[in-house]
Amino acid sequence: MKTTPAHAKRRRQVGTATKRKVPLPAQLKRINLNAAGIDIGSEEHWAAVPPSRDPEGKDVRRFGAFTGELCALADWLKQCGIETVAMESTGVYWISLYELLVERGFEVLLVDARRVKNVPGRKTDVLDCQWLQELHTYGLLRGAFRPADQVCILRSYLRQRSMLVAYASHHIQHMQKALEQMNLKLAHVVSDITGLTGMGRAVVNRCVKRY
Repeated sequence: MKTTPAHAKRRRQVGTATKRKVPLPAQLKRINLNAAGIDIGSEEHWAAVPPSRDPEGKDVRRFGAFTGELCALADWLKQCGIETVAMESTGVYWISLYELLVERGFEVLLVDARRVKNVPGRKTDVLDCQWLQELHTYGLLRGAFRPADQVCILRSYLRQRSMLVAYASHHIQHMQKALEQMNLKLAHVVSDITGLTGMGRAVVNRCVKRY
């Protein structure tokens, strides 16, 4: 059976009707009524609150990344009656705002940006905060684990120590390479070139005379 232009037009109309937005199911309820979403950036942050919360009608606002503007962002969220906030864990730019909001008494969910991007429905980069706010309102976001402040401090010390140990080993390798290029066989004379004996001038002079 051949498809006539009228049949093709009818199929397009049916397809368009089926693509119309359907109402949300009854099981999907707004859990967090006082939720906000923040899109984190290196120079600016975009924040979104529920509709009609802002006295000036600006449900989406832009704030800078300096301390004064972070405080203004927290004050604006308090003014709009926000209790919980969802933000993306972008680089290290989220840390200052996260600590400030927690100190102000907000419940903050730190969300993996890659998981949020995999969910369809986002518009532009500027309006990502609205998408975060909507997902958080329906309870569809899961926050990452964030230990207590003392544990975070201890973890920072341990990471710094690990980095210094790694840097030291790299520098020792650079010293060994430089000595080999100068034909100073110090590694064949002492077991540790960075020890008291290895760093002594007499050992280096002996290597020069020997080789």
